[in-house]
Amino acid sequence: MQISSRFTLAIHIFACIDTFEKEYKVTSDFLAGSTNVNPVVIRKILGQLKAAGLITVARGTGGTAVAKPLDQITFLDVYRAVECVDHGDLFHFHENPNGHCPVGRNIHRILDGKLRQVQDPSACISTST
Repeated sequence: MQISSRFTLAIHIFACIDTFEKEYKVTSDFLAGSTNVNPVVIRKILGQLKAAGLITVARGTGGTAVAKPLDQITFLDVYRAVECVDHGDLFHFHENPNGHCPVGRNIHRILDGKLRQVQDPSACISTST
């Protein structure tokens, strides 16, 4: 199963804002030109990022800006803003592995803690590198 492209598009949007905000108004049309994606798709992602408090969007051709310093925004913040994540869970683990199988009997004990750690926002890599 593959994750949608919304996450990588959102990261592209942040890179454009950071790179061009001093020279250009970073609008959905501007971002569509950089990403080669329909402006309607870009506007939807911008709306999701705005709802998450990660960006600000001025009406009309006012442009987009990052709402807080990039080093305070994690990849997980961006992912959660644009992907459908139920109850903060990135992973849905099958609930009933075969208890008679040595792998099935131990899989939750082995993986559950690691998956929780991956989802921990304090352990995530920042979008600024």
